[in-house]
Amino acid sequence: MRKTVRLRDSDWVLLALALAIAAIGIAEIYSTTAHTPLAVQVKRQVYWVLIGSFLAIAVSWLDYHRVIELIPWIYGACMLALGGLLVLGPTIAGAKRWIPIGGLTFQVSEMAKLVIILIVAAYFADRQGKFVTWKDYLKLGALVGLPAVLVAMEPDLGTALTFFPIVAAGFFLAGIRPRQVAVLALLAAMMLPVGWHLLKPYQRERLISYVHPSHDTQGSSYQGTQAKIAIGSGGFWGKGFASGTQSRLGFVPVSHADFIFAAFAEEQGFVGTLIVLLLYLAFLLRLLDGAQTAGDRAGSFLLVGFAAVLFFQVAVNVGMMIGFFPITGIPLPLMSQGGSSALFTFLGLGLAMSVKMRRFVN
Repeated sequence: MRKTVRLRDSDWVLLALALAIAAIGIAEIYSTTAHTPLAVQVKRQVYWVLIGSFLAIAVSWLDYHRVIELIPWIYGACMLALGGLLVLGPTIAGAKRWIPIGGLTFQVSEMAKLVIILIVAAYFADRQGKFVTWKDYLKLGALVGLPAVLVAMEPDLGTALTFFPIVAAGFFLAGIRPRQVAVLALLAAMMLPVGWHLLKPYQRERLISYVHPSHDTQGSSYQGTQAKIAIGSGGFWGKGFASGTQSRLGFVPVSHADFIFAAFAEEQGFVGTLIVLLLYLAFLLRLLDGAQTAGDRAGSFLLVGFAAVLFFQVAVNVGMMIGFFPITGIPLPLMSQGGSSALFTFLGLGLAMSVKMRRFVN
């Protein structure tokens, strides 16, 4: 087997798909924020995408095996950052999620997702055995559960939930028994009453509004209701670029961030949303194809974990817009405005490209 990596071995198609989705997101951010005080967000997002693209290419040249070897130190640093944020971090919009750096804010929990992907890949890289054991559930559950609890305490339940599809994908790939699935599902059902009491009041209101959409249309149900109105008003072809009345008039909340899909669907209609979803599908299938051709188990688990969290975010975000899932703070990857989210995605993309470049390396 060849022992060197070449630039042409990298997955440039994957990077091109990511940039295509990001470009659509930038155009929509411009459409919804032009002539408003938030117009500066377009320029910031362009900078984040450019920085992210550079980082993705730079990270692709790193041997992902070396990164996985450093995971104990990376995990420790992540725990210190999350714990320190809860103790010393500033409260912004009622939460301790961001670290101010200059005139920007950095969300540590977004980088924690990348750490979880690396942890799962490192754990199963050299593990022997056809099926996972209960000891595996306990060990990996503790490793992932600690940062999940810290993130949920910020509070940021949406990001904390994104950790679990990564772990679930890892267990599935490693070999999970149907009996174990049944036991875990039963335990999860038994914990639902406890989870309900641990939720913040506004989180309970969101769940009530999800079950009963007409519960409080001017309060907890407002966001979901306006998102569905915007999507429905877009029809088949949409209202046209920068012509979405629901988003431009402020009825759709944060239409440049978490609710960007609703704003995009209003302007570009069914055809536009179908194109975007097909781009996401192509991106995810490309990741899974890379997992099949990866040179080792670590690379396969890394790519599957990255694909799992992206799929979860896309499915939940789009599902929120159409009332299929309750409203929660999960951005749409590459499209929603946000530097931390963009950096996570491009860093994950860089690791995915690193796996692809080294699939023939001994």
